[in-house]
Amino acid sequence: MIRIGDKVFQTNVFLAPLAGCSDLPFRLICREHGAQMAFFEMISSDAFVRAREKTLNMLKSIPADSPVAGQLLGSDAYLMLDAALKMKEHADVEFIDINAACPVRKVVVNGQGAALFKTPEKLSAIIKILALKSGLPITVKLRTGFDESDTKALVNIVRGCEDAGVSAIFLHGRTRAQMYAGDVDYGAIKKAKENLNIPLFASGNILSAPLAKKMFEETDCDGIIVARGAMGNPWIFKDINGFLKSGQISAKPDKKQRIETLKKHLSYIRIYADLPDSSVIGLMRKAALWYLKDFASAAAARGKVTASQNYEELLKVLDKLRI
Repeated sequence: MIRIGDKVFQTNVFLAPLAGCSDLPFRLICREHGAQMAFFEMISSDAFVRAREKTLNMLKSIPADSPVAGQLLGSDAYLMLDAALKMKEHADVEFIDINAACPVRKVVVNGQGAALFKTPEKLSAIIKILALKSGLPITVKLRTGFDESDTKALVNIVRGCEDAGVSAIFLHGRTRAQMYAGDVDYGAIKKAKENLNIPLFASGNILSAPLAKKMFEETDCDGIIVARGAMGNPWIFKDINGFLKSGQISAKPDKKQRIETLKKHLSYIRIYADLPDSSVIGLMRKAALWYLKDFASAAAARGKVTASQNYEELLKVLDKLRI
């Protein structure tokens, strides 16, 4: 059990807000395999306030998809407040996270995402306004540095975030320059935790149950968020929870089980993706490639998946796989 502001959660292992990935079908398949808490995909405050239909669709949910939090990208405090209030109107979110971690160049050059590490005063101003006026707990997602790991600056930033009113910190153990590769700085995460009185969730390289345990042990973090480790591997949540309780590693699902889970994931995309057919099959191909990455004759299978033009063709490809 963990508390974020006035909200209490029965788990401290969350599914991350993965841009372009953690849509409703992905969240549902992860929840069926042990994910008890998830986020909507990262949403641009500017796009959301402009009420672009594609952005509104990112908040699609059903009762089984609960509890869920939101994450906003931006750098203008009042625009982000407008987006936060609008998000409350369209979805039942537990809290709202400020993305100060996205490393993508087109985001950073606009002073958003990981660029906020370099402007802590602006980040604090955003937090203060949202914490005071949104009516929801506010959290922030950070990295350990911009061009390089900077523990001193990180400690100052997390303290400033807490002083400004955040209810929890989500910290990716890599710098902006590292993107999503390279070593995780467990020491920097631990140092940040030592300087906080609010929960700190750690992320980075949580690709298995043993790596999840390593994160807890080396950082003393209060919780973790699972990102790439859940792609094509929704069982990771049950694996982590079981390993943390018993120390026993769960048996991996066999290839037949993986194909059946993939088919269910694809069926959720078919049901819930309110998109043009060309976009729907694109989502299906992406999901299929996650699950098939270590199958025999994977290269040939990937080629056939990529060539599939619709749901029915993709199912035929899967039915012909050697498993």
